[in-house]
Amino acid sequence: MSLSLYDVSVPVFLRAFSNLTEILKKAETFADEKGIAHADLINARLIEDMLPLAGQIQRASDTAKFVGVRLGQAENVPMEDNEASFADLHARIEKTVAFLKTIPASAFEGRENAEVVLKTRSGETTYTGRDYLLGFALPNFYFHVTTAYAIIRHKGVPVGKMDYIGRA
Repeated sequence: MSLSLYDVSVPVFLRAFSNLTEILKKAETFADEKGIAHADLINARLIEDMLPLAGQIQRASDTAKFVGVRLGQAENVPMEDNEASFADLHARIEKTVAFLKTIPASAFEGRENAEVVLKTRSGETTYTGRDYLLGFALPNFYFHVTTAYAIIRHKGVPVGKMDYIGRA
């Protein structure tokens, strides 16, 4: 049996969001225990020209849901990118997870060679469905999830590799 586009995307996103949820819970608890304002963590960045923690969560969410839109042929669920609290970040993840769970694996069937046109500030790039998922979406998703983890870890939250990877 071969792996499908669905197999290497939606379950992967769901697991990462589950792990990220637990990491955010640890960050919130840490902030409360140390008397750190939640906004200080939510707005924290690794460096000034990178998005803050909230932005990293938003981009991970967008990347996952756009895989569902572009490859799973689902209708987009707009999200406002206005998360300002841990509750907001959890709600964003929950909304993304709920959206992904509505897309059946069958919606991804035969989409390996579907044309995906990605429009960015630097122009357009055309991918096949397979190349979009493997060469852009998954690396982009993990970039933002990893950066969110790194921001939280950098701020002193006691999380480690197994928090990021999770336990099966």
